[in-house]
Amino acid sequence: MTVIITGSDLSIEKLVAVARHGEKVELHPDAVARIQKCRNLLEKKIDQGEVMYGVNTGIGELASVALEPEQVERFQRYLVYNHSAGIGDPAPIEHVRAAMLGRINVHAHGNSGCRAIIPQTYVEMLNKGVTPVVSEKGSVGACGDLAPMSQIALSLMGEGESFYQGERMPTREALERAGIEPPGLQARDGLASINGSNLLTAISALVVHDTEAWLRQAEIAAAMSLEALGANLKPYDRRLHELRGFRGAIASAENLMKIIEGSDLTVEGRIEVKVQDAYSMRSTPQVIGAARDALRWAREQIEIELNGVGDNPIFLPDEDTVLTGANFQGTPVSLPTDMLGASVAMVCVLSERRLNRLLNPNLSVGLPAFLTKGAGMFSGLMLSQYTADMLIVEQRILSTPASTQSIPAAADQEDFVSMGMNTALKTRQILENANGVLGIELLAAAQALDFRDWKFGRGTRAAHAAIRAKVPHLDEDRPLFHDHNTMAAEVRSGAILQAVQAEVGELRVY
Repeated sequence: MTVIITGSDLSIEKLVAVARHGEKVELHPDAVARIQKCRNLLEKKIDQGEVMYGVNTGIGELASVALEPEQVERFQRYLVYNHSAGIGDPAPIEHVRAAMLGRINVHAHGNSGCRAIIPQTYVEMLNKGVTPVVSEKGSVGACGDLAPMSQIALSLMGEGESFYQGERMPTREALERAGIEPPGLQARDGLASINGSNLLTAISALVVHDTEAWLRQAEIAAAMSLEALGANLKPYDRRLHELRGFRGAIASAENLMKIIEGSDLTVEGRIEVKVQDAYSMRSTPQVIGAARDALRWAREQIEIELNGVGDNPIFLPDEDTVLTGANFQGTPVSLPTDMLGASVAMVCVLSERRLNRLLNPNLSVGLPAFLTKGAGMFSGLMLSQYTADMLIVEQRILSTPASTQSIPAAADQEDFVSMGMNTALKTRQILENANGVLGIELLAAAQALDFRDWKFGRGTRAAHAAIRAKVPHLDEDRPLFHDHNTMAAEVRSGAILQAVQAEVGELRVY
């Protein structure tokens, strides 16, 4: 199904479909008409000699420098050149595709002043699989993602490098092979292509999408551990959480009980349980629920940004007006994304504490030490906890907010920036570590369930079967890195979530 770009209804799901799965894109005819109407206004004002930031002036601290008419077009080229100042390895193709899609959606509003051929060229590049090579680092998140968006904009002049059909090559060659003519840059086109927080928003959107699946798998891991530890299930009664009122906790408790449904633990008196379990067990809905509430806020902010006009200056054709401001500022996205990263790290700490209870014979309610029958000769999953701990410490370091780390630049004209690219990249790494932490808890929980002789919940059984299809029971010690990497990959792919939902139905996201 083709994704129609209108400027107002780009969801995270549509972005994922285009960026990750190659869905085709089409710019709505009404959007093209709006873009052309705005361009007509810009050209009229240029002809009238009106001074407009970034059109016939320099930028940043040089905004007071007026450009001669013959300099206006060349300035756009030099603007893209001097802002193509990133560093590091190429950003993943899906990140760049998502950023291009976001920029097209900004232009679709008809407030950016560029020619229609600019977003139309990006549409062609997305549809034909030409993806500019973009250095991953260099953006401070205001004035938008200038460095990476400039590397993308080089393609509009047929310059830079691109990936095409699995190869890295000069962009001009990629465009020629794809049958795309580079439009070049005229007045305003360059700045309109780079002045927004599109890459950091794109990465954050993909992280939100993946975190939604990850959090539900965190509840699957929790449910398995709770069953293996013979938990008292009263703390997961939906009514308890409705009385407090937090939406995330209500959803989390509901998911946990849906996974555990059918277990002997749900029948009072069938299995002896404690009056109250440790916080790492009975606080699970409150903690994962709080992360779910933070995730919901992040989604809301990111989708507002995806459908807003992040640019400067902004043109209002119906009012014959040009406004300058700071709609490129990345803070509305970087702040919730910072919080999201910390939330994922927090849930991982909870996961590791349940892992500890599974492995520690003093806390595991009769499970063998380190989940091995040969403790002494064998160490079982002892070292799995070491690996989880290392990942969590890195998450804690990465959870330091980037949105408070502004460093002034541009002769103090740009004296507060969002550092949103740092936020997006570190939150992505936090989530990648989280796949490993959760994979290790799932591995341990499956091993623990192998030692129990009661009936487990339908969702728990489905998860256990999915794990055992990939990783066998640990009878004797073996190198565990294969198991750890396999489980991290299973979490990353959402395979365990799919197996559980095939058995019990959809788990709640919010």
